This record gives sequence, structure tokens and C-alpha cells, in this order.
Amino acid sequence: MTRIETHCVHAGVKPDPVTGAIMTPIYQTSTFVQEKPGEPLLHDYSRAGNPTRDALETSMATLEGARWAYTFSSGLAAAQAVIQILEPDAHVLVSEDVYGGTGRLFRRMYAKYGLEFEFIDMRDPKVIEQHMTDKTRMIWIETPTNPLLRIVDVPAIAELTKDRDCSVLVDNTFCSPILQRPLEMGADLVLHSSTKYLAGHSDLVGGVVMTSDEKWSEELKFVQFAAGAVNAPQECFLLLRSIKTLALRMERHSTNALALAEALETMPEFEEVIYPGLPSHPQYDLAQRQMPHGCSGIVSAYLPGSMERVSRFMSNLSVFSLAESLGGVESLVNHPETMTHASVPPDLRVKLGIDAGLIRFSVGIENAEDLIEDVRRALEA
Repeated sequence: MTRIETHCVHAGVKPDPVTGAIMTPIYQTSTFVQEKPGEPLLHDYSRAGNPTRDALETSMATLEGARWAYTFSSGLAAAQAVIQILEPDAHVLVSEDVYGGTGRLFRRMYAKYGLEFEFIDMRDPKVIEQHMTDKTRMIWIETPTNPLLRIVDVPAIAELTKDRDCSVLVDNTFCSPILQRPLEMGADLVLHSSTKYLAGHSDLVGGVVMTSDEKWSEELKFVQFAAGAVNAPQECFLLLRSIKTLALRMERHSTNALALAEALETMPEFEEVIYPGLPSHPQYDLAQRQMPHGCSGIVSAYLPGSMERVSRFMSNLSVFSLAESLGGVESLVNHPETMTHASVPPDLRVKLGIDAGLIRFSVGIENAEDLIEDVRRALEA
């Protein structure tokens, strides 16, 4: 059986039959010549399909252990494609501390079309079961969640939907297929913002949805074609290139993040350090079961004090850059309350603890000691 590290390098990629080029060409074309009307050789129009995108989708499906993968122009475009398939009266349960952009998409765009989104704490499967109704058609999971790094028990939730007309989607952006395999745990759909760890170099925007369910596959393919939020051949090529080093990068992100988290716990300035790989994490055992090969590169921590103090600390960092997004080879620092989660309703932010003191580190692949020293210097400054 071929292992995932080998799939990263080879899945979906074949030498070009004409030139022998080992890298998949960028088919920078909008249309394809047909020998007869209605009889294209393979594709007729690049919104419907493109050979570079075909290679990427084959690679992504292989990595997640899915039968099909569909790529989109952004993570939110991928999320929108899934939600568009649901019937107007569907009830959707969502992780309450879901990524701010996902929550905004659900609350402000799709709730007005008759879909009901209920945001709940998903750490206890019994709570999820209590909120399920006859109209619940989807459970939308983030694990670990963004930015509080809560872990959701995917197999337990998949078991709840076994005899129901309800699908389980897992946003696997934080882990990638290297560290977590939701379909093997019983999920029906896996979604990624491929902008993050899959791309890994902060140079493209994309999204992807994987499934082994034939009905979901047919619906997703139709939405991809009909709505047209596809990624361009150049982005497909760059993402396919990035995936070749995914296994190596995820290993380094995880070891660096654990080293930083352990160091932060020794610094009295931080009130609480949140990382699933720390024994102090309340769901450490579950994290070890679901992510046995590492807990990825995101560390969150509370720095008590005023917003001015927190802002001064982040401005004094030199290796970490203050920026949106995550998952790149370079380390980033983010202030969720005013940046990625500013669109979350204020009362929910208060309830969750997304306040002025919460800081999210996206730990890159630099030397771990340099990252730790950078934090220490910023605290001293």
C-alpha cells in the first residue's frame, strides 16, 4: 500500500506524454478545439474542466482517501458550494467558534434563504444530539476550532448521523490530510481552505471539498460547473507543486508549535496557553487519538492587560509577522478579536473568550529557538 508521503509527491502527476515534462503543465486556456460539434476530446471550457485542475483534484482525493475532490477559488467558495446544495428549510449545526468568515457567510448570506444555522459548543457529542431535529441535514465541524483549538470527536458525531438524513462535514484546514483523516472517521465531506497548509507559501487562494459519497459528488460537480467559482490553472499548478512538500512541512509545523507552546507555558506573562499537543489541554487524549502524528502549527495564548499592551507586544515581534491567515512557511501572529473574528457577534465573542488578550500564533518552519527568542524579546520590549 502506497503511503501518504509518497502520494504527496506523485498522486495526480504524470509526465507529459508529448514532451516528457515531469511537472504537470499549466494549461492556460479558456477553451478547447473540438473535432466535431459537441464532441470535445476531453474538455470543452475551462470552467467545466481543465487538465491542470484534473491533476490537482486527483491528488487531493488521493490524499484524503476520497473518491472525488472538487477545487474552488477560495475556502469560502468551497463552503458556499456545499451550502448551496442544501434545501431551503435545512437545519445546520455549526461549531460555535468556527472561523469568522464561515460564520459570516452563514449568518449574513444564507440564513436569509431559509436555512437555519445553529452555533453550538461541539465538544460533547451528547449536546449535539440534543440539538438535532428532524430538519438537521448537516453538522459542520471544525477540529481543532479556530482560534480556541477545541477538539471535536468526529467518530462519535458520525455515529449520531448513521440512521438519519444528515451529513457530517469536517473543515480539516488546520490539520491537512497528513495529520487528520476525517473520512476514515466517518465524515461524509472534508473541506479545506487550500490557501493555508496545503499551499503553505502564502502565495495563492483556494478551497477544496472531498467526498466518497456519489450523490454529494454529483451535486458538487454541478455547483462547481454552474456557479463557476473555480480556481485558475496557475493556482492549480502552484498548489500541486506545494503538496509535494506537505508531509515535510506539517511535521516541522507540528514540532515547532509544540516547542513554542511548551516555552510559552514557562513564561509568566501568559495567562493561558492553548495547544492540543500539550498535556494541559483539556482534550489532550482525544487530540492524540484523532491527530496521532502531530497537532499542527497553531498555538493560541492569552496575554492579560490592555489592548495597547497586546498591540505593543505584537508590534515588537520581528520573526513573527502581524498578518491575517495562517499555514505558511513563515510564522504569523494574529489578533482574532480585531482581525479574523471581528465579524463574530460581540456577545458570542465575549462568551467564547475571544477578547483583547487572545493571540493566535501560526508557527512556521523556521528554527524553533529563534521563534521562542522572538517572543521573549517582544515581551521584554
